[in-house]
Amino acid sequence: MIFSIIVPIYNEEKTILDILSRLEKLKFSTLKKEIIVIDDGSLDGTRKLLDSNKHLYDKLYFNNKNEGKGSAVRLGLKKSTGDYVVIQDGDLEYNPDDLIKFEKVFLKFNADGIIGSRFSYDQYIRSHSILNKFANFILTLFFNILYNTTFTDIYSCYFAFKKDFIDIKKLKVNGFAQHAEILAQVIKKGSRFYEVPINYDGRNFLEGKKIKFYHFFPVILEIFIGKFK
Repeated sequence: MIFSIIVPIYNEEKTILDILSRLEKLKFSTLKKEIIVIDDGSLDGTRKLLDSNKHLYDKLYFNNKNEGKGSAVRLGLKKSTGDYVVIQDGDLEYNPDDLIKFEKVFLKFNADGIIGSRFSYDQYIRSHSILNKFANFILTLFFNILYNTTFTDIYSCYFAFKKDFIDIKKLKVNGFAQHAEILAQVIKKGSRFYEVPINYDGRNFLEGKKIKFYHFFPVILEIFIGKFK
């Protein structure tokens, strides 16, 4: 069985080699690893770094222009061959070592999907914007009520799932709200879901964080629409 790790990136020249090196060194006990990088039209030196470090990934694809994280993830899903999939951001907010926990839960419980929770964290979490935390609390509460779940952190980027639970042709969102689109599909189709504690070293906006407060509104809309698609 294969665990596909999709890495969508845009202008991450400062961190991309570090994150890919960590992924390349990652050792699963049973699952084979597949690292797929999607450069979503980077304008800095990211592409040059990727071209000169091909040993750090299995597949590399480029969008000619910046189309949004959702578009990059969709391309990665189309090109992946794994039984399980997870999205790995190209910054250093999420620690790839935590993915070992996902493999254990997939194999032990035959999980359909697993969320890495930043709020039941393992060893550390960096203090970040109270507005971001409050928004995530509202989104998580709304999602749990609508989908009858008990998650603590639905907008953690570490959501791993069985690939055959996703209909890629039905994924339409190009922006950050695509995470909610994927989550809704998987939750509606599956029945065995888990959370694992992860570590989180979140960036602030000066350090390159891309998600903004206004992304809250398309996300909550997509959660609602996804329930009734």
